[in-house]
Amino acid sequence: MNTSAYDILIVGGGAAGFFAAINAAEFNPKLRIAILERGKEVLQKVKISGGGRCNVTHAEFLPKELSKKYPRGEKELLGPFHNFMTGDSIAWFAEKGIELKTEEDGRMFPVTDDSQTIIDCFTKSCRRLGIEIRTKTSLQDLQQEQEGWKLKTSKGNFSAKKLLLATGSNSKIWQLLEKLGYDMVEAVPSLFTFNIQDDRIDGLAGVAREAEVRIQQTKLQSSGPLLITHWGMSGPAILKLSAWGARELHRLKYQFQIKVNWIPGMEADGMLEKLKELKIAHSRQFVPSRPQFDLSKRLWQKLVRAANIPEKTNWADLNKNQLQSLAEELTASVFQVNGKSIFKEEFVTAGGIDLKQVNFKTFESKIHPNLFFAGEILNIDAITGGFNFQNAWTGGFVAAKAMAKN
Repeated sequence: MNTSAYDILIVGGGAAGFFAAINAAEFNPKLRIAILERGKEVLQKVKISGGGRCNVTHAEFLPKELSKKYPRGEKELLGPFHNFMTGDSIAWFAEKGIELKTEEDGRMFPVTDDSQTIIDCFTKSCRRLGIEIRTKTSLQDLQQEQEGWKLKTSKGNFSAKKLLLATGSNSKIWQLLEKLGYDMVEAVPSLFTFNIQDDRIDGLAGVAREAEVRIQQTKLQSSGPLLITHWGMSGPAILKLSAWGARELHRLKYQFQIKVNWIPGMEADGMLEKLKELKIAHSRQFVPSRPQFDLSKRLWQKLVRAANIPEKTNWADLNKNQLQSLAEELTASVFQVNGKSIFKEEFVTAGGIDLKQVNFKTFESKIHPNLFFAGEILNIDAITGGFNFQNAWTGGFVAAKAMAKN
């Protein structure tokens, strides 16, 4: 069978793969480069990211602070971020005619609010640079040769002097890598929402609130906006916990309790004193009728009811137990979590190639020369907000620079 020969082959037609291919071709236009993608379409995750708007990166411009957004990969990415990070990504897309905008929470999107803008940029760049894109081509086997790598695929054989794998959490590729001697850290979900059935949040879908959240019997805690949904809780406060606790929550089979403080910075004792002051100040008012502490009226009423305070109770009539109970509901509501849901179709996993086996100056394998990795195939993942794409851009760029040499 004939073998198609290339200078660089990239397996995986996602964000990291395309970014690596385009940059390698720009560093060295003489190279023959191809992207092999097993699916019918390329850049599918880019298409659905950010609700179809593509959360390209995040407005964090200090390498050390940026690296802290990665529960797995923080130490390893610090060096690469000094070579290529947020500002470089913004400049790279601007050079291609794509302007990015920053939202209040720091997330950055194309001004078009359309992920197709990014997809078109990548596919047009490939055409301009002569990069071949081969879809429906799945990798079946690979072996090292003197002059590089030989690949057996569903569409024939390929050879390349340099090979980059950017296949995410594709289990077949992981099995091939294990045969080659790589330690693969088991994939578990990261970035997910919590399923909670509880009267206190029933009917409150869409209510958002700054909160502090702690997972009981663990050291996991976070703060930030919490969003009540039809199935439970989401928002940055929850998603951060799901990322940092990916392995621990997997071990708990997604059955655990969380403690929510709806009034960040306030503890139950301090809250009790505040409620005693309100008891005097609003003595003749019904407790549920006027929400306190900037809580939404519906959430306030739910928490008041949970504290066993009847609807027609005046502040003056609250007894010691009711005050104590309300203080605890406001600062330490305990909820049972039973399972998880995917966040906005953005399926992110923790797991992949053990980071000790990769040289992060080049993203090249320490075991096999001329074999590179980028994106989620590595045991690197981030909290939500554009950080997973930034890992793809950084890894793709650094690997491209190394592959384009010689």
